[in-house]
Amino acid sequence: MSEDKKPRFRHELKYMISVKEKDALIQRLKPLILRDAHAENGRYTIRSLYFDDMWGTAYNEKLLGTAIRKKYRIRIYDFSDAVIKLERKTKQGNYIYKQAADLSRAEFYSILKGDFAFLLSRQENLCKEFYVECVSNLLRPRVIVDYDREPFVYRYGDVRITFDTDVRAALLSYDIFDAKLPTLNTMQPDTLIMEVKYTEFLPQQIRNLLPQGAEDLLAFSKYIMCCEKHMEVSV
Repeated sequence: MSEDKKPRFRHELKYMISVKEKDALIQRLKPLILRDAHAENGRYTIRSLYFDDMWGTAYNEKLLGTAIRKKYRIRIYDFSDAVIKLERKTKQGNYIYKQAADLSRAEFYSILKGDFAFLLSRQENLCKEFYVECVSNLLRPRVIVDYDREPFVYRYGDVRITFDTDVRAALLSYDIFDAKLPTLNTMQPDTLIMEVKYTEFLPQQIRNLLPQGAEDLLAFSKYIMCCEKHMEVSV
């Protein structure tokens, strides 16, 4: 099992762009970036089960732009149980950081059944704090978010650029290992989300190539988009 690590404060920029803009950006960025070695065939599918409390705090604080806020999720890749991460993403002002702990498939299903007791025996503080949230604030599964990611890294620094397509909300179940869950797309055709993450500074070479006039997604997130899609079909 992984140990909690010291939080790495990072900047995160998000943009809504077209596929045509993405192709042009990659061409201009080619001398500076490399495909992420962890992505087989250049991309992978991310599935995240997000949690919220009985008051919808994570949802409402995101909409309101609350300066200090957090979200809990359980994340897998390509519908596999090879890597299962319990994560907490925290935002403080203009900075974000993530903390993570490994889960087993059996532990995931225990959480899904509402059996949180095992979390108290884990060494990671994140697990214990997640237990407190689940028991005290009735933190429960809210929505499954799926999307396909094409990741790149800057050759000379701690900069990561990703292009996320086909953001969709899964329906009918919170079982993240069910690859056959029906999903609803949340985005307009021919659009995608570009994210730029960096730790200390963004090199001017990269900054000069960021989308000009693209829609900034500071007020939105994949979580919000999928929650709203769920609400649409529930009406």
